[in-house]
Amino acid sequence: MNPTTGTVAKPVRLGLRENRLQFALLVVVNVCVGALVGLERTTVPLIGTDVFGLTSDLAVFSFIIAFGLTKALTNLTAGALTARFRRKQLLVAGWLIGIPVPFALAWAPSWGWIVAANVLLGMNQGLTWSMTVNMKIDLVGPARRGLATGLNEAAGYVAVGATALLTGYLATAYGLRPVPELIGVVFVAAGLVLALIVRDTAAHVALESAQHPEQTASERSTGLAHTFARTSWHNRSLRGASQAGLVNNLNDGLTWGVFPLLFTDHGLGLAAVGLIKGLYPLLWGLGQIPTGHLADRLGRKPLIVTGMFVQAAGFVLALALLDRPLLAGILSAVALGIGTAMVYPALIASVSDHAHPGWRANALGTYRFWRDIGYAAGALVAGILGDALGLNATVIAAAVLTAGSGLLAARWITDHKQS
Repeated sequence: MNPTTGTVAKPVRLGLRENRLQFALLVVVNVCVGALVGLERTTVPLIGTDVFGLTSDLAVFSFIIAFGLTKALTNLTAGALTARFRRKQLLVAGWLIGIPVPFALAWAPSWGWIVAANVLLGMNQGLTWSMTVNMKIDLVGPARRGLATGLNEAAGYVAVGATALLTGYLATAYGLRPVPELIGVVFVAAGLVLALIVRDTAAHVALESAQHPEQTASERSTGLAHTFARTSWHNRSLRGASQAGLVNNLNDGLTWGVFPLLFTDHGLGLAAVGLIKGLYPLLWGLGQIPTGHLADRLGRKPLIVTGMFVQAAGFVLALALLDRPLLAGILSAVALGIGTAMVYPALIASVSDHAHPGWRANALGTYRFWRDIGYAAGALVAGILGDALGLNATVIAAAVLTAGSGLLAARWITDHKQS
């Protein structure tokens, strides 16, 4: 009985079907999360070169470095903050931080404002995306974890792709600014309202913790420093997932900056670039629904290893067919999208498998820290290699790094549940 309202409280149960309404609300929240970052996929690198006259690739990609570093640190902090604040409070805070972003992108008077907006965007994404992941995992319990993370990531990255496509067409019709960026106001408003409506999941965490096997003294240590070391290095599977996540998002950060410049240099217009930049996350997003389900059925490792090699092949296609740039871009986007769809939910589920509910938020925060450092690493690699050797060299480097990461994942990751 709820003493305030006089109503009988519903019993807390784990499961996707049992929590379908709250789960569905969180899916829609993550659509808004992905759509906000999708604003930048097509236009912002070109704003740097065409509006602000930047000539250095590293300078152009500085907004991605700012975004990636901030998002990675916020992911890490978000895990620790869950010990002091409820998931819902952090979700709402993330949306409040994101309010200025579309306005700054639309009317920034200098490139420094764009970089500053990406600091806020990184904080927004780190809090909101982390909380939607954690809350969905809390709701469904261990049996449907792969599907839950697949649905979450699918919602976010389909929105990234759809917004990248939309901004490409809007930029063709109305120019690079401000119309394409101002659609972000709708996403921020909707995300904030839904975040205020959704219920917190603290009771679900408590229920799963009570059902979980007893831990050893070492396993009971839930502090951030201990969990960071455990996730980053000491546990082989968590180490393997962290490095694969880093390289996966290195690819995304690299293509985010490089592909618009590479394909416009080879004669493609904004609409075609928007198609390429939209197709990649659309396939990445939609593909995670079946691959998340497969990760529950077949195990995490086969999807992770295979997906990394498929991504490496995508970079090879981009260069091998560059004399036909639209075909090269589309085929590369397809391979990158499918490969990333295989990897993304399986990695999150693998980390969740190896982490007790008591320290799972910190483990996911650590994994997401390393994964999203990849954005900054990809932009940094692309900027340095692009300035020194040209954009083609950055694509070759990405293919080599991705294949190497797949080999490390094959060596380190297991599907044996160790927590």
